[in-house]
Amino acid sequence: MSRLALVTGASSGIGAAFARRLAADGYDLVAVGRQRDRLEALAGSLPEVNVRPVVADLSTDDGVDEVADLCSSLPLTMLVNNAGVGHYMPMTELPADKARELVHVKAVAPTMLIRAAAPGMVARSDGAIINVAGMLAFSGPATQLLATGRATYTGTLALLVAMTQVLHGELQPHGVTVQVLCPGLVATEFHQRQGMDLSAVPRMSADDVVTASLRGLELGEVVCAPGVEDAELLGAVFRADVAAFDAQSPELALRYRTT
Repeated sequence: MSRLALVTGASSGIGAAFARRLAADGYDLVAVGRQRDRLEALAGSLPEVNVRPVVADLSTDDGVDEVADLCSSLPLTMLVNNAGVGHYMPMTELPADKARELVHVKAVAPTMLIRAAAPGMVARSDGAIINVAGMLAFSGPATQLLATGRATYTGTLALLVAMTQVLHGELQPHGVTVQVLCPGLVATEFHQRQGMDLSAVPRMSADDVVTASLRGLELGEVVCAPGVEDAELLGAVFRADVAAFDAQSPELALRYRTT
């Protein structure tokens, strides 16, 4: 039986690495991106499978709707929500159009594509959804300058983590697996586009990120952090989340009561 994967942001970086790995595993592909020449070059480099290049801008409603239509009409085995933009700058300096683009690409698009793809996967009792976020999703409490100017970007990644965890619980009983992939620094063009030269900084390869994700699916990991050796650290974070959630009460906490 043929397998079909739709990968967004497939023209470079992690998305292109997913496309190559899935093609090697026998998946036919729908490769979504903004750059037609790169998508066509990718398709030409993978003659062993059927690759359908789709030029779409996921920062627009029209682009999201076009790809969502494909997600709902095609028998997808896997959906990889990888497309992303950075726009690292303080909130007070972030132009409205860049804020809108960021939220649309990293939050609206994944939500709408999942909404379109999931019913078919549930009906077939088969499928996997991978949402590419990043370790910055866990950096909210950090005081290091590393996170300065990334509030909006970090927020979208945290949304993907929480949405994936809840969605996995919804879909797993129907044979559909959901994973959020949280790499750290990766050797792609992503930071160059933000005007950042990280060539001297140790970074993981996009191929290793994909290896972790696909192995993580086999291991049943809902949150895959390719560069975190001690997975118990993530377990401790999530147990603390649940403990705080379960500890809520309808009574006002003592620290908020006046004396």
